[in-house]
Amino acid sequence: MRESVRPGPVRTVPGCPPWPHGALRPHGLHDLRHGRAPVALCYPPSDLVVVSGLPGSGKSTLMRRCARAPVIDSQQSREHYENLLPRWLPYALYRPLVRVRHYRVLRRALLAGGPLVVHDCGTLPWVRAWLARSAARQGRRLHLILLDSSPAQARQGQCARGRRVSAYAFARHRRATARLHAQLTAGGGPAAGCASTVVLDRSGALDLQHIDFPAV
Repeated sequence: MRESVRPGPVRTVPGCPPWPHGALRPHGLHDLRHGRAPVALCYPPSDLVVVSGLPGSGKSTLMRRCARAPVIDSQQSREHYENLLPRWLPYALYRPLVRVRHYRVLRRALLAGGPLVVHDCGTLPWVRAWLARSAARQGRRLHLILLDSSPAQARQGQCARGRRVSAYAFARHRRATARLHAQLTAGGGPAAGCASTVVLDRSGALDLQHIDFPAV
């Protein structure tokens, strides 16, 4: 059974059509599952957006398709090393290099300022806490988009991309996602450290076309 979270207030965006026919400026908690999602999510021009969910839920796909700002995805660092190293080398052997490079790239992007859309694996809560603190020091805010997919849907997504995570790793991701849902349900507001949280199911993620940072 999936958790139920209460939606936050809906606010329109100056210059954009009102949701559900156009754009939504998230504020607080918005549970947009089981209904029509907006075409666009619009955030302040220098804020950070983190996209989280189970492996295979479509985070990287959503970011590539919708983000109207620089994207920081650990997959970029993985592909960097895949192009440098022999194909027979197991990913587990160079995973630490991927992580180090990913966080170095992310740190540089944070220090450079401006809007960012960041991939969140979900199993390391300290990453969101670090992003929230870094953003706050710069006068920016952190927002979360949570993709809610069933384990079966996520496994299908992993098969479609040709990359499956181990049963152990998938169980860790499921526990971390369940904890996040429980926090949202208990608190009735956005995730800790976030100015807004938007929860989308698979259908809502397909409806969404833009993650934008328009000047207001």
